[in-house]
Amino acid sequence: QVQFLESGGGSVQAGGSLRLSCTISAYRYSTYCWGWFRQAPGKEDREREEIATIYPGGGNTYYADSVKGRFTISPDNAKNTLYLELNSLKSEDTGMYYCAKGWGPAVLRERNWGQGTQVTVSS
Repeated sequence: QVQFLESGGGSVQAGGSLRLSCTISAYRYSTYCWGWFRQAPGKEDREREEIATIYPGGGNTYYADSVKGRFTISPDNAKNTLYLELNSLKSEDTGMYYCAKGWGPAVLRERNWGQGTQVTVSS
């Protein structure tokens, strides 16, 4: 199984920024989709929201409406690392952030997660 190590979370005020990192074992940039999911407080892991995905080769991306225009997903292939830049943070962005291989409901069914990184936004 692919292993994920997320980092970069923290506590910020609304309007602030963070950059999350995810180091991925067996990273195949040109073969698979890779993405970020968010678990809001009080939600279960099966309710994690897919917020950003990068498609094989990096030419196309997907963003949930809730983060579009504020978050940016990008890879560093040489470092086997996936980033998520978070800007203009809002209190509703608070949650645990996880990276994953694949996209959509299949990721939730597979349940192959790292430990995640916590983002807390105070208003």
